[in-house]
Amino acid sequence: MNEITSNPAQGLEQKYLALLDEANRRQLPDVDGIRLCFQLLSVAAAIDRDCAVLLAPHGLSEGRFILLFLLDAAERGLPPNLLAERAGVSRATVTGLVDGLEREGLVARRAELADRRSLAVCLTPAGKRLARRLFAQHAQWIAGLLGDIGAEERRVLSDLLARVAARTGAVAAGEAQR
Repeated sequence: MNEITSNPAQGLEQKYLALLDEANRRQLPDVDGIRLCFQLLSVAAAIDRDCAVLLAPHGLSEGRFILLFLLDAAERGLPPNLLAERAGVSRATVTGLVDGLEREGLVARRAELADRRSLAVCLTPAGKRLARRLFAQHAQWIAGLLGDIGAEERRVLSDLLARVAARTGAVAAGEAQR
């Protein structure tokens, strides 16, 4: 019996424990699947919380961190529309994030040399230093999360998560099983 099966409440947030109890009481089909879904949601929420705690001392949100990451990889900066596209957010969201990073002295907006009507968002020297320090810290944190999971287990986990991910969006598309 594996650890998950031997202790079904392990790692579940209280709200999911309550819902799981109710699913058991109602004898819903595939309670084990419900438990696994709740476990996945609980782990994702815990990772998000831990990430927020790591970024908070630097005045960063996940969105600001992502922009730093993307800009660090772009030697000449990125125009806001491309930054929004790569970050997977709206242009308005990028504008707000860039405004905050600019106030903190971490990024600057610079006119493009070829077309002064266009601009690029670039990291400042302070932004580059912070980005590099945070990336190293973030990499260590992630390594710690997954450190005791071997290569084959990671491959299996990745494959399983990809199979679950492939089924997301089915409800919106009207394909969910009834």
